[in-house]
Amino acid sequence: MSEALLILTNLPDAASAQALALQLVERKLAACVNIMPAVQAVYRWQGVVEQASEVTVLIKSVSSRYAELESAIRALHPYALPEIIALPIVAGLPAYLDWITAETQKDVNV
Repeated sequence: MSEALLILTNLPDAASAQALALQLVERKLAACVNIMPAVQAVYRWQGVVEQASEVTVLIKSVSSRYAELESAIRALHPYALPEIIALPIVAGLPAYLDWITAETQKDVNV
């Protein structure tokens, strides 16, 4: 059975977060994507300390779809180097975890 994952990424604005979320769910690469309110990021990029307002998205998927999911995020993401972090979901409501698995199954007719 495929392991449930929580994948995190940050986008520059709500519109790009919404567009990414819709694509991932429509392609069945994610069961659900939560779009969080703006956060402040402080980071070093190319030797310079930067600050930016970003929108965090929490993506629920499964390990068997991770490679496709990562590829889709990279293709749709506006950043040259997007943050993509996948965390295993080690425990959760069994019915919810089953729902994640069911919603991310590849369509056999596609």
